[in-house]
Amino acid sequence: MLLSFTDLLRKAGLAPESVRLLRHQTRSPAGRSPYHLWRDRRHDQPDLFADYQSVQTVGNRSKLMAPLWASFVAPPTGGTLFAGIYAAERVGTVDPRWIDPLYGVPVADRTQDVLDRYRTQMTAHLSEYIGRLWIEWGSGARSWIQRPDAQDKAIVELTQAFHEDPFPGYAHFRSNVSELEGLPRTWTSALQAARGVYLLVSVKTREQYVGSATGADGFLGRWKAYSEDGHGGNIGLKSAEPGDYEVSILEVSGSAASQVEIIAAEQVWKEKLKSREMGLNRN
Repeated sequence: MLLSFTDLLRKAGLAPESVRLLRHQTRSPAGRSPYHLWRDRRHDQPDLFADYQSVQTVGNRSKLMAPLWASFVAPPTGGTLFAGIYAAERVGTVDPRWIDPLYGVPVADRTQDVLDRYRTQMTAHLSEYIGRLWIEWGSGARSWIQRPDAQDKAIVELTQAFHEDPFPGYAHFRSNVSELEGLPRTWTSALQAARGVYLLVSVKTREQYVGSATGADGFLGRWKAYSEDGHGGNIGLKSAEPGDYEVSILEVSGSAASQVEIIAAEQVWKEKLKSREMGLNRN
């Protein structure tokens, strides 16, 4: 190990025993994660990531007894990315009316447990590495609170700037409907700009459904209907066993293609894939 995160803390003048390592990795049913809260934060809006991590279960109180937290997030593509050093102080318990930014509902709707509230403030320590430094967390992914004086975390990558994976192209794009909300903005922009024919595959039963996107918001606009009600108004999907769907693109239509032409292409794909006979299409 050439350099560990513990070494970096010492070089910054921080005593490792005064720091706790937090790896935020929870995922909501809608596919949102602390990584998305961190990635999408803006200077002109409340910091939802900071708000999220400032609330912790009472059971973690003894583990979090340290003046500084080194926060990390877990992108959907894997890895552990440095999100900053925060000064942390417990200030009481949480108002049950507090809106959990990850789930978008009052915390009382999710749990009856008493939760601690911490006052957190990002410090300047190691700020030049935020969004650029990746560590190897190790096999204990469930142990999301750890001590740098007891666990040396190897630094595995340091990039010039924070960047996300580029859009893979329409032909190679695949995602679960539950994860659409967490896609990078460059991806959602590309999916909104294109119309055509797509494929849904039930994650649970592996049944297929061929559909078309003809509206102004393209593929993304059509798919959001499935994330809202699970069926988007389709008879076959209404009768299917509830569950998530993997979505991919079969054909991108030209910008001048009419709704009639796109639906005609949809019918061709239904014939090719036999999605009426062996899938969830009913027309």
